[in-house]
Parts: sequence; structure tokens; C-alpha cells
Amino acid sequence: MPLSTDELREITGYAAHCARRVLPLFEVGHPDDPRPREAVEGAEAFAGGAPRSAVLRAQATAAGRAAAAAANPAAAEAARAAGQAAAAAYLHPLATPHQVKHVIGSAAHQARADELAAGGDESVGAAAVHWAVGQAPPAVRAVLRRMPVVAAGRGRGGDLLRELDAALRR
Repeated sequence: MPLSTDELREITGYAAHCARRVLPLFEVGHPDDPRPREAVEGAEAFAGGAPRSAVLRAQATAAGRAAAAAANPAAAEAARAAGQAAAAAYLHPLATPHQVKHVIGSAAHQARADELAAGGDESVGAAAVHWAVGQAPPAVRAVLRRMPVVAAGRGRGGDLLRELDAALRR
């Protein structure tokens, strides 16, 4: 599957934008843990023209560890969104359902974080999906259309991922 560096930067910038939206959900309960913020900032730097690096890959992993240690599910989803944003820079040019998660995983996690912060209100998650669709640059849609439809996931997070995937392909 063709994938240009410019597309990869746009996808990563989009993922970082989605993650930054919910970063406060993590930081309010973990003010001394910089890992998710560092992942978002690393993704933003790559989107802005910085090279990919071992540091960016480590930031993605560190944000995932922050998610595992989070005090509540909304904070964990916010940290996962940050980790996915940094990992988006490493999207492989393979047309597989798994790679779709690298394109829109951050957006799905931000929707789930918002939903959980609202006590599980699915209308909040739906609104966050709508917001994320409206923020997507043309490159996100173009790359998704070259990939297979996302595989069925489990639970509400999988539902949000499928909703995003379908909406962005329209």
C-alpha cells in the first residue's frame, strides 16, 4: 500500500490532536506523570517535520505504561490515546485491519475517554466520534480508503473504532 511521508505526518498530527483533547483527563489525577504529554508532544514534533526516532517509539510505550497505572478508566483511555498518537508515526504501509487502528486508534481512545469521564454516557462518546470525524484531514480518509475495514473489536472501544472507521470512509 502506498504511504507517503506527508500522509504519515498528517495522520500522526491528527492522532496527536485527538489525544491532546483528552490529555487533561489523565493529568488531573496524575500531575507528576509526564509520559502521555511527552508522547503527544513527540507526535506533534514528528507531524511538524522532526524525524522519527527511538525516543518517539519509547514515548509511545511509556504512555501505554502510564495507561496501565492510571487511577481510573477515563485517565487510562486518555493515556492510550497519547500512546497511539506517538505510535501513529510508525504506521506500516500494509493494508491490514490492524494498521487501521494505528490510523484512528487515538481518535477512538479519546472518544472512549470522554464517554467514561461522563459516567459511560454513550451520547458523549458519539459526540466525540463526530468531533474526531470533523477534525480528520484528507490524508486520514485517503489512507483509510486504501485499507480494509477495521476488524470487529470487543466492547465499547471496538464499537467506537468501527463507528469512526465507517464515518471516515464516507
